[in-house]
Amino acid sequence: MEQKVLLLHGMGRTRGSLRNAARRLEALGWHTRRVGYPSLTRPIERLAEHVAEKIRGETARLHFVTHSLGGLVLRRLLHSHRPVNLGRVVMLAPPNRGSRLARRLSRVGRVVPAVRQLALSEEELARLLGPIDFELLVVAGTRGVGPLRWLDTTASDGIVTVDETFAGRFGDTFVVRRGHTFIMNSPEVLARIDQFLREGSG
Repeated sequence: MEQKVLLLHGMGRTRGSLRNAARRLEALGWHTRRVGYPSLTRPIERLAEHVAEKIRGETARLHFVTHSLGGLVLRRLLHSHRPVNLGRVVMLAPPNRGSRLARRLSRVGRVVPAVRQLALSEEELARLLGPIDFELLVVAGTRGVGPLRWLDTTASDGIVTVDETFAGRFGDTFVVRRGHTFIMNSPEVLARIDQFLREGSG
């Protein structure tokens, strides 16, 4: 069966943010497709429906590489619209347990729908997204360049803390000294993605 890697961007980003990552994966022999979605205007469940509609009809074995919010959109998609041809999943800097930064922002004033949901408790967010019951690699960054550098001393990529990426007892975790915004462009990260998509957990 043909295999394809679908890439989902993070909040406030576009398909273009994953262009370099897609090119490097293609150089490693993967077919890729970057999927966009309106991250700032809809709640996670509607974003998942949007992406599900876009990828309907894909017949290849589908692997996913997501950045930040994209990982949560994918979790909801796999809970409600899981493709029968699902392969492996790599999440880069996903706030799987919610976001301290989102909780702070929500207290300050009006925020976009997805940020409100990231401010939910870990239990509420888990109910919204569904269980992690697929083959998963989580990549977490520790180069804290961003708002969290000044607000929290916990190890983070500047936006998401390492512990917020935690996927429970499911999935492997790879920690790398990279910041949140460009973690997907790291040669070290891309090499680990390639290895995991080919070999799985090991």
